[in-house]
Amino acid sequence: MTLILFNKPYGVLSQFTDRGTETARATLSDFIDQPGVYPAGRLDRDSEGLLLLTDDGRLQARIADPKFKLPKTYLVQVEGSPDEAALDRLRAGPMLNDGPTRPAEAARIDDPALWPRDPPIRVRQSIADCWLMLTIREGRNRQVRRMTAAIGHPTLRLVRWRIGDWSLEGIAPGAWLMA
Repeated sequence: MTLILFNKPYGVLSQFTDRGTETARATLSDFIDQPGVYPAGRLDRDSEGLLLLTDDGRLQARIADPKFKLPKTYLVQVEGSPDEAALDRLRAGPMLNDGPTRPAEAARIDDPALWPRDPPIRVRQSIADCWLMLTIREGRNRQVRRMTAAIGHPTLRLVRWRIGDWSLEGIAPGAWLMA
């Protein structure tokens, strides 16, 4: 069994080919040359961080399928400064247009020691921002971004830091290692 931990940079598609546009976009094949592995789940093009790839279909299903409730932890830079009531709404599971989310773990954190994003996020001098650590146990389309927007604090930067026991610790953007 092969399991790869990949630190997906911003702007990279979570697939090996790009069939979406006339101009080629960066894909997993620009970074990973291991045959027979496939992503276990997705990470949006405008999100960064941990993406697991494996050649084991059962492991892939266990990681990606929400029925297994595998925790996924994100470092989220949001616009504004959510108060405790806003964090409580995340913890309770906010209502989205496709129904309520499962309860999440949510906490404000100090600015994490992350690599600079390329391109950098748009900074507005008049609007503060802060970082949250958010752990969810499902994986709807753009769920974390929709959750923070639902509490009035849009996501500026999103980095998936952990999936279950696997972490991004020590893996540079664009780099990968075998677990």
